[in-house]
Amino acid sequence: MRVVVNAAMSADGKLSTREREQVDISGPDDFDRVDRLRADSDAVMVGVGTVLADDPSLTVKSGDLQARRSDRGEPANPARVVADSRIRTPPDAAVLDDAAESYLLVSEAAPTDFVSQMETAGATVIVAGEDRVDLPAALERLEPEGIDQLMVEGGGELIFSLFEAGLVDRLSAYVGPVVIGGREAPTLADGEGFTADFPELDLVSVDRVDEGVVLAYDVSGSDR
Repeated sequence: MRVVVNAAMSADGKLSTREREQVDISGPDDFDRVDRLRADSDAVMVGVGTVLADDPSLTVKSGDLQARRSDRGEPANPARVVADSRIRTPPDAAVLDDAAESYLLVSEAAPTDFVSQMETAGATVIVAGEDRVDLPAALERLEPEGIDQLMVEGGGELIFSLFEAGLVDRLSAYVGPVVIGGREAPTLADGEGFTADFPELDLVSVDRVDEGVVLAYDVSGSDR
């Protein structure tokens, strides 16, 4: 499986404000770029924090791109994947609607009644890990579902965990012309942070988009 992390961040590396409120960091051209990346992926993944903060649908917006997917014999939208160790995803979340297949990655600590509720809501629940989702094991179980390219859209905790596990193949980051600030504001990679063995990136391209730039990196030493 190829894992592509994509995010929009401020010039100081923030994904949103300290109150977890979205900021218009990028513009219409970058929205189109992200839509194309979604359309080229088999699944789109977020952490439960992103679901709770933004309630995203994670679907392809362009009808033309949806039609191209259908012409290739694929569903109009990629599958949606949520990393949610203890199942905090609301049963009425947009990622659980019938617009696309939905997978919920949970740990063994997830209450069984909530697992049943999520399955009733239409999600396929994958249990991996004791207290937290074991990401390598969970992604390995997603591969037989036909997921060859996984696009990850955040948030910072999930992105850090994927880097920590050596699962990221490419990082694509839009850097917008705004400073958000705040020590509590989420960054591209939160979590505990690295003190050694930092992930190394190889710069692939730099493209000006809207009023910012898109930086694309390949990740050195990915575990796969």
